[in-house]
Amino acid sequence: MGGDQVFCTLGEKEVRIVSKARGGNMKYKLKRARYANVSVGEGKVVKSEILEVVENPANEIYRRRGIITKGAVIKTSAGLARVTSRPGADAAINAVLVEEIK
Repeated sequence: MGGDQVFCTLGEKEVRIVSKARGGNMKYKLKRARYANVSVGEGKVVKSEILEVVENPANEIYRRRGIITKGAVIKTSAGLARVTSRPGADAAINAVLVEEIK
């Protein structure tokens, strides 16, 4: 069994509560996000605004629609960053800086 896909796009933060998980925990999916937690150096993380989706290797149409998945390259206020988390499962966008804005 599965549920409907929830694609994470740019916009004001919106989280969808999916269901109760084992042990009484809840599952969350991220529908929209404006900020990402970008790792910029050794142990340093900066909250950066997402400007656009530059590349998404999962599907070319995802890039055009601005959908963020794991592995997508996003342009942030800190620079280009690659998404390392799964927004549909983690309800957060964590990324690693690939190229700094000069």
